[in-house]
Amino acid sequence: MPTREKKQRWLLGILLALCGVTELCAHETPIALLQLRETQAGSFLEAWTYSSSVNMEAPTPVYPDHCNYRPPRVHCGETGLIGPLTFEKLGQDYSAAVVRVRGLSGATHSYTLTAAQPVINLTASGILPWRQVAGSYLPLGFEHILLGLDHLLFVLGLMLLVASPWMLVKTITAFTIAHSITLAAATLGWVGVPERAVNAAIALSIVFVAVEIIKLWRGQPGLSARYPWAVAFGFGLLHGFGFAGALTDVGLPPENLPLALLFFNVGVELGQLAFVLLVLLLMRAHQQLQAGFSQRAQAVGVYALGAVASFWFIERMNMMVQAGL
Repeated sequence: MPTREKKQRWLLGILLALCGVTELCAHETPIALLQLRETQAGSFLEAWTYSSSVNMEAPTPVYPDHCNYRPPRVHCGETGLIGPLTFEKLGQDYSAAVVRVRGLSGATHSYTLTAAQPVINLTASGILPWRQVAGSYLPLGFEHILLGLDHLLFVLGLMLLVASPWMLVKTITAFTIAHSITLAAATLGWVGVPERAVNAAIALSIVFVAVEIIKLWRGQPGLSARYPWAVAFGFGLLHGFGFAGALTDVGLPPENLPLALLFFNVGVELGQLAFVLLVLLLMRAHQQLQAGFSQRAQAVGVYALGAVASFWFIERMNMMVQAGL
């Protein structure tokens, strides 16, 4: 395990790189929602809802062979809308496409397609094999954490606060347990927190960690430096609500709810673990190369962390004000 000073240098190098490539923007998981309403037996009317800040066109659906598609109508005859469904170029402009089919009886079935699971078999019951659910939601969770720069910067800040491998394990485990609890609770509808307020608070949590790092380096370790696992657990509850917001945007099929939630969370944990391992590998490389950053660069890194997070906080608060919240 590298010394604290060496670890700080490499972590700050990563931080500066991350801040440089983000252009001060938070992450977005672009999702296209296709709603199909059955107007008469075997005939459906489609309607699109886009979730993209750059107004990208929705992907083109490819319906089962027996269906006749003349936008915005789909005619599938007596066989009904069952069989393989896919989208052209899914994964290029949109991370996922959600399909909601509402039948004449009023029953609604939801399906999620991703680049890793670009084809899905529509069924009359809406129930899918576990492999198809895993193929849809595990990549979504993995992508969300890796695109979620605010989550990654918080984890990076925690790594700056820990002093030993054992403390790192405790801290990351506490963060994982905490955000898993609130992710499940919010997704299942047991608790509800306004998404914009959560996102603003997440940005503030990064500012808090940056301040704690500065205090630690000045020889004034606070509660966070002594008990980083406790801070990780407390703020992990907050970050879990953020993950839940992303999952809610995608939509969970009621017929496959437990599996979809499980695999989304597994994807988040795998992405988080990959990020932590990448940082540790870079630290190891630094140890071998004996390279580093000056003290000024270290200070710039921490202040950049706080500045980016402060910008996000102000931006997200402004969005709340404009929305009248």
